[in-house]
Amino acid sequence: MTAIMLKPAAFLLSSCLLAVAFSLPARAQAPVVQKDPEGVVSLNSSATVQVPNDWMTVEFTTTKEGPDASSVQAALKEALAGTLALAKQVAKPDGHVEVQGGGFSLQPRYNSKGLINGWTGTTSLVVQGRDMGTIAELAGRIQAMTVGSLDYSVSREAREKVEGEVAAQAIARFRAKAADYAKAFGYATFTVREANVNIDNGQPTPRPFMMRAKIASSVSDALPVEAGSGSLTVNVNGSVQLK
Repeated sequence: MTAIMLKPAAFLLSSCLLAVAFSLPARAQAPVVQKDPEGVVSLNSSATVQVPNDWMTVEFTTTKEGPDASSVQAALKEALAGTLALAKQVAKPDGHVEVQGGGFSLQPRYNSKGLINGWTGTTSLVVQGRDMGTIAELAGRIQAMTVGSLDYSVSREAREKVEGEVAAQAIARFRAKAADYAKAFGYATFTVREANVNIDNGQPTPRPFMMRAKIASSVSDALPVEAGSGSLTVNVNGSVQLK
């Protein structure tokens, strides 16, 4: 057997070439192109139900003016304290009649020269609950403040009772639409790829309320009650895979 002897220079060159060969990256593979899914349809559906309004919210408010801040603040506190005392007399737990303090603001008035020439302040008190009759009678008894806004709505408990039923209706309509589209496009069935369920409580914005001037009488006038009804809507949107 003949032995092959490499010179030092040749051996060094061979080693470098091998090192470079092993250090070169492998040939990059062609990227895999993802094809858009076929037979995918986007859908939406909804269901709405009318629910009797069982929640009444009344905001009592008053505005005072005066030459100095302390006198205006004292007048606001007196009006609020008197109204709060009457409201606490009829307050009932478990959402029947709830009493909640509102806003309290005090700001200066300026004359044409930019100097303070008086103060104006506003305060409010919110009374709300399911006992509309009691709240209406309270409004007739309160003299120190007026009704600033009145709102009827559906209570949380009443909404929760019908949310499941309305959601089931909206989902059933979504699936019925998917089945109709599958048949129309020549498919046998479908599977739901994604779906979003959104609940719209349809809560209105409190409405300003103008109460007629009271005539001096020994009998107070209760606030008229017209609760009406509110709406609850469930929207379902998503996509299905036709098969």
